[in-house]
Amino acid sequence: MTTQPAPDHVRIFDTTLRDGEQSPGCSMGLAEKLEMARQLARLRVDIIEAGFPAVSEGDREAVRAVASEVEGPRIAALARCVPADIDAAWDALRHAPRPRIHVFLATSALHREFKLRMAKREILRRTVDSVARARDLTEDVEFSPEDGSRTEPEFLGEVVERAIAAGASTINIPDTVGYTMPDEFVGLIGYLRRHVAGIDGIVLSVHCHNDLGMAVANSLAAVRAGARQVECTVNGIGERAGNASLEEVVMSLATRHDFYGISTGVETREIVPASRLLSELTGMLVQRNKAIVGRNAFAHEAGIHQHGVLRNRATYEIMHPHDVGLGGNELVLGKHSGRHALRARLGDLGFDPDRDELNEVFVAFKRLADRVKEVSDEDLLRLMSETAAVPASGVVGGGPEAGASPR
Repeated sequence: MTTQPAPDHVRIFDTTLRDGEQSPGCSMGLAEKLEMARQLARLRVDIIEAGFPAVSEGDREAVRAVASEVEGPRIAALARCVPADIDAAWDALRHAPRPRIHVFLATSALHREFKLRMAKREILRRTVDSVARARDLTEDVEFSPEDGSRTEPEFLGEVVERAIAAGASTINIPDTVGYTMPDEFVGLIGYLRRHVAGIDGIVLSVHCHNDLGMAVANSLAAVRAGARQVECTVNGIGERAGNASLEEVVMSLATRHDFYGISTGVETREIVPASRLLSELTGMLVQRNKAIVGRNAFAHEAGIHQHGVLRNRATYEIMHPHDVGLGGNELVLGKHSGRHALRARLGDLGFDPDRDELNEVFVAFKRLADRVKEVSDEDLLRLMSETAAVPASGVVGGGPEAGASPR
């Protein structure tokens, strides 16, 4: 059976290649899955859910390739509580050094009535039979009661207890449609920990969706309540509004270690490379203001903010850009920027204007910034060459005709 993580450690279960790939337009072929899986290994996630082998022969081949060729993380494959699915998962995983079969079955009243048309006793039977079948193939078995957060707590507890008795070593509680709130989720995790026999001997996991924008908040609340595995995706991609964002979960725990006292094994400097690779492979662009990996995450335009960052980065940055794989922050020059940021950028370009020169070019800069969204380096070089107070001469990167007063 899989070993328990230390009390102050949370496992990161990455499902970018399975749940993330189910995001419309994000399908990946075998070569793309392999490339992304290798990046996830460099990111040092604990588990890679490589796919859903029963869904297609292509997905089975991709899972087989990841299982055979990617070293480091455990490799998991998803299966419904159906014998053929479990067998397909094992066929794809059998060559992995550390394979995991992840079986799931919906448990909420809504799903029982309208999707499965299945009574509670049949849910219990299939759970036990499927977990046992998977356990005969590998000691690492995860069970997920789909739509767990909307399942009656008493029945959810009964299903989970049966799955543990049948051999599941990880129990994952999904908020499948992103419906629950952090306090509710804490209550549900607490209920299971108090009432389910054997739950202290397994790893308790959570899998949260972002339909109401609460996926990361719910995941972190569950960690506080005792969960020791979080299922998430790079860039938060996934069904509908997506999954809990890996980078947000990991950097929340790292940045606020004083509050959580919990660590992950993730190599955070690989976060931005993973984000950019996924965008390249799927064509799914990251919004500019996305936390951690968005273009604006470490960018500053307001003059007050720029002045503060120039004096001490911590005034307006709670993380160091190097820690997530960025070379540094960015001072965006626009209409909100002030003299301090303009002088700093001109210094980067090789200029050292005196006070009068800076004042003159600042007036021209502000006039331009009112007309464009962002003032580029080329714009600055032109302004410097056109400003009468600055005599024209060579400047590094600008050409003889482009700059003045090189430092």
